Amino acid sequence: MLIEDSKIKLDNAHLNTASTHAPSVSVSPLWRTIKSFIFWSHERGTIQYDVMVTLILLFVFLSPLWISFNDRPVQRNPHSSGVVVYPDGNGEFIYQVEGKAVHEGSDSAIRASLLTIIEPISGSVSISRYETITDKKGQVVAYKVWVQRE
Repeated sequence: MLIEDSKIKLDNAHLNTASTHAPSVSVSPLWRTIKSFIFWSHERGTIQYDVMVTLILLFVFLSPLWISFNDRPVQRNPHSSGVVVYPDGNGEFIYQVEGKAVHEGSDSAIRASLLTIIEPISGSVSISRYETITDKKGQVVAYKVWVQRE
């Protein structure tokens, strides 16, 4: 009984579309076009759709010419020395650097020279220890360097 009484009777319903509080503002055709581009309301195959896709492609391909994204590749090894890298199994890496690329001198000078060769390859590291590899005549052929990342 309550359900029948609460039914809405649409026989006498009227819809009032005029708003008394809001002023009528005409939307210009230019603003309507801009709004349709912003909300992407055009179907595929229309001129407007093709214009939007063309603008996006132009942005993708031409923006690197005017916008610096700072995405240049890192120069790896600026030295012409041969460097071989392999892990030692204890969380360290072993670098084998050609002997002719390292300036001879004191221990600190050799370490500094080795760091200038290794850091462009691996980033910021510290040298744990190094050994010299010599040939039969006693000439230094290579350096074996153990490094740890900082």
